Amino acid sequence: MAHIIVLGAGLGGTLMAYEMQDKLGKEDTLTVVGQGPRYHFVPSNPWVAVGWRERKDIEVDLTAVMKNRKIRYEEQGAKRVHPEENRLELENGESLSYDYLVIATGPELAFDEIEGLGPHKGFTQSICHVDHAEQARAAFDRLVENPGPIIIGAVQGASCFGPAYEFAFILDTELRKRKLRDKVPMTFVTSEPYIGHMGLDGVGDTKGLLESELRNRHIKWVTNAKVERIEKETMHIAEIGEDCKPVKTHELPFAYAMMLPTFRGVPALMGIEGLVNPRGFVLTDKQLRNPIYPNVFAVGVCLAIPPVGRTPVPVGVPKTGFMIESMVTSVAENIALLIKGKEPEATPSMNAFCLADFGDGGVAFVAEPQIPPRNLNWSARGKWVHYAKVAFEKYFLHKIATGVSEPFYEKWFLGLIGLRKVHTKHKN
Repeated sequence: MAHIIVLGAGLGGTLMAYEMQDKLGKEDTLTVVGQGPRYHFVPSNPWVAVGWRERKDIEVDLTAVMKNRKIRYEEQGAKRVHPEENRLELENGESLSYDYLVIATGPELAFDEIEGLGPHKGFTQSICHVDHAEQARAAFDRLVENPGPIIIGAVQGASCFGPAYEFAFILDTELRKRKLRDKVPMTFVTSEPYIGHMGLDGVGDTKGLLESELRNRHIKWVTNAKVERIEKETMHIAEIGEDCKPVKTHELPFAYAMMLPTFRGVPALMGIEGLVNPRGFVLTDKQLRNPIYPNVFAVGVCLAIPPVGRTPVPVGVPKTGFMIESMVTSVAENIALLIKGKEPEATPSMNAFCLADFGDGGVAFVAEPQIPPRNLNWSARGKWVHYAKVAFEKYFLHKIATGVSEPFYEKWFLGLIGLRKVHTKHKN
């Protein structure tokens, strides 16, 4: 009999629970430790921030689903992991013992590392959490009443650039619908060495596609940008050269700004030697198993993955849903093997897929594997991307709400690519 704990109830943790439960024996037990009772579909946050979705449209009550799946759900969150004791300390002071632990916490948002960053004690908005997205919407409503310059982007060390591009183009689309775009200058500020780098050294022609979109929409940009500090209505930026020294400084005015922060590990993990790196991300081998604590695995954004290469300003590597689902499947298989007394052998594909919606179109890309050189390096744009993301949102929320464990990202996304290629071939 084995007790498995999944720490985290976001995209990775919820899928992990569903797949793990299907592989357990009658005597095995599974507990999920989350924060709060509800799951939120993070990719829809940009839509919430402009009023295209309400909070209730993108959330699922996990307590009911977990109960139906016969999974114990603890919603108070974790205070500390004690891997040397096989114990998880909860925020309410209780502890849970485990035979196997899967860490799927996601990150902590490091707003405090840059003066003036963030929606709580700073002057910028965020779309990383649905609470932030609702605040961003309120700020957007104020902008509509009193239009002014907008800055959108990602700070140094950020690893998830797709939502920044999405949100810039979604804002552009919504402002044009409201006949206000001519009153709102826009600037895209990013730590990437070039537009479309995405933390992946580009995928297909993301550089050309996204530069073209920015030009067509009259959005200026600053790359290799290090945000030094943010004051009310002014962002101070140093543009960094190849020698890693400032070549130009910018003082950009704004009436509205959304900057994605860098990530770090959650407090429950920070500083645990052998388990995490200095930033608090979990160290694993190719089976996603920690080498010091072999009964601990990790999936999702909390996983330590080195950057693709040196850049003048630090950029991280994104972990897309496609990749995370592959991680989940591998870990579920490996724990099932360990319970049976066998050695783990499954490894995730570590491919990347992104649907970046622009409201009236979008860009999609596939990187196989995520880190170059690649076997598949594909990108495309068109209105079909917007409709594909809407369809996927509905499918995925249904999957979470019904407790479906079938891995579907790869089949769904590769099917989309195949349909797109056939459509393009017939058009030509």
